[in-house]
Amino acid sequence: MIQVEGLTKYYGERAAIRDLSFTIEKGEVIGFLGLNGAGKSTTLKVLGCVLLPTSGRVTIDGFDVTRDPHEIRKRIGFLPDTPPLYDEMTVGGYLEFVAELRGVSGSAVASRVAEVMKKTSLTDRKDELIGGLSHGFRQRVGVAQAMVHNPKLLILDEPTGGLDPVQIVEMRELIRQLKGEHTVLVSSHILGEISQICDRYLVIQQGEIIARGTETDLSGMLGNASAVELQVEGDAAKKAIDVLKAVAGVTDVTLTDATLRVVGSGELRPALVKALVAADIGVLKSDKAAARLENIFLKLTENEKTDQQRAAGATEAKS
Repeated sequence: MIQVEGLTKYYGERAAIRDLSFTIEKGEVIGFLGLNGAGKSTTLKVLGCVLLPTSGRVTIDGFDVTRDPHEIRKRIGFLPDTPPLYDEMTVGGYLEFVAELRGVSGSAVASRVAEVMKKTSLTDRKDELIGGLSHGFRQRVGVAQAMVHNPKLLILDEPTGGLDPVQIVEMRELIRQLKGEHTVLVSSHILGEISQICDRYLVIQQGEIIARGTETDLSGMLGNASAVELQVEGDAAKKAIDVLKAVAGVTDVTLTDATLRVVGSGELRPALVKALVAADIGVLKSDKAAARLENIFLKLTENEKTDQQRAAGATEAKS
């Protein structure tokens, strides 16, 4: 569906992205991860035919972004970080307008609008003005406009941004339903949510792809990093956090719904269980697990964060 070779985009003398190359197959859901300013939105805008590349080659469904942008636009739905909405229009009227712009035949407009409103839970809001909607519903309208012409590829830039926990779950379920029917490329900072819907990931840092693959693949890039999930007897979980943090090789301990998750290096289970037993804490469960996406992402991008902090410090010192 997407073939990118040597993609580079300059803004003046600054390269926002440099020599990106990757492939996305039809029907995949791909997570695009990176810190603010890493180049995610620039890449998505080139794929969406909003920006022209400085160099490199990009094809979508066999069409070149520089030579065939109109053909590509017929095949993609694009949700930018700020949805392109008209506040003075009703939800239904706006989606009909977009469907017509997208070339949906007159006889099919009503059925397509009804279908995407149902998928995005907007049916009851059909006659409401967009300007009066909450942020969450505006985001749903943004997704609906990207889907209304039934595109082969959906490009979603931070679709869960600013949503409350319930809305995030609903958006996650919506994207999961699109899997197979559409190819989906989604960027997000809500890593715990994106990890539940994506087949694999592209990690971008300072305009370059630094990692790619499944969550297991990315975890393997960190060498002997590992994670263990533990459950203990009674209400000793909070006490267990301090005990586990003191074990050699442990880098992080979190507690979620009575499950302790320990991240560190090497095979941790024997030492963790031994420490808990020595502290008179009974162990009910000890399972090895893949490192969570949040920890992988932070580890992969820690050099960039350090560079940003140094640059900010240098700027502050000069001022």
